[in-house]
Amino acid sequence: MAFAPLTIWISAGPWITGQIGTVIYLVLCCLPLFLVRLIGVIFIDATSYRNMAISRQRIEGVFNETEENCSTAVFAPKDYSIRFDRVKFAYVSGQEVLNNISFEAAAGTLTAIVGDSGAGKSTILNLLAKYYEPEAGEIVIGGCPLKQLSAEQVLEQFSIVDQEVFLFNDTIRDNIRYANPAAADQEVEAACRAANCDDFIRRLEDGYDTIIGENGNQLSGGERQRLSIARAILKNSPVLLLDEATASLDIDNELAVKQAIVNLLQQEKTVIMIAHTLSIIRNADQILVIGDGGVIESGTHEELIERSGKYEAMWAAEEKLAL
Repeated sequence: MAFAPLTIWISAGPWITGQIGTVIYLVLCCLPLFLVRLIGVIFIDATSYRNMAISRQRIEGVFNETEENCSTAVFAPKDYSIRFDRVKFAYVSGQEVLNNISFEAAAGTLTAIVGDSGAGKSTILNLLAKYYEPEAGEIVIGGCPLKQLSAEQVLEQFSIVDQEVFLFNDTIRDNIRYANPAAADQEVEAACRAANCDDFIRRLEDGYDTIIGENGNQLSGGERQRLSIARAILKNSPVLLLDEATASLDIDNELAVKQAIVNLLQQEKTVIMIAHTLSIIRNADQILVIGDGGVIESGTHEELIERSGKYEAMWAAEEKLAL
């Protein structure tokens, strides 16, 4: 806009001397305003075009993704043991997150996974749930290679409690029942009691019929997490995946969620659990310490403490923080 007064000042001389007419002088005075508006429109259109081009590339990327294996093979495992055999995976080519990782989790046992941030803990669960396919190696559940199965069949046998809980803009009752549409109201409420969320639900004005907003925005993080655990309890799948369910919670909510997890773990399931607090996994049947793309330590809590390795250092650091 600094050009407007400059144009008026420069054009004033010729206008006063009669070199240009009044109409031309007025046009010259208004010209900067038109130019600024034109440039603004061009900038907005160019930015919009760039955003649309990016969106188009992403949409085309989805269409160009490799189709999921639609095998008609029936998922009929002999049990729900889990085995990773020399599995490799990278989100970005050449930057491997998992490199020849191998481990076994016996059916009906709790396997805890710990390690530094970015070590690949959540990637293990993502591969188990068939959100991604490994680049090499094999993942087997009860003798059935996952590569031969559709994701839908696999996920039917899994209950997942993730860090990021997704809830619908619906009632609490229907959000829980989503895990098992045939469940009666009594079953939903029993699952909520086991998940340590029945008390706060009943304190709400409409109780179980409370509309919780888009993605549960009417609830706190801990309350949403407990609803997710209630879903897992209601679904009652033979395999349970827990991904740092107590992360980023305040003390009160963390204690409530931990108690809910303890209730959930009492069921006879094959459990793979990622934990950022070690106290909750102290009694795990097996603890895997992940680092450098593989398993650097494995064993029970007592065995790992005796080895004085990575796990023992993590345990000592946690005890120091608790003082």
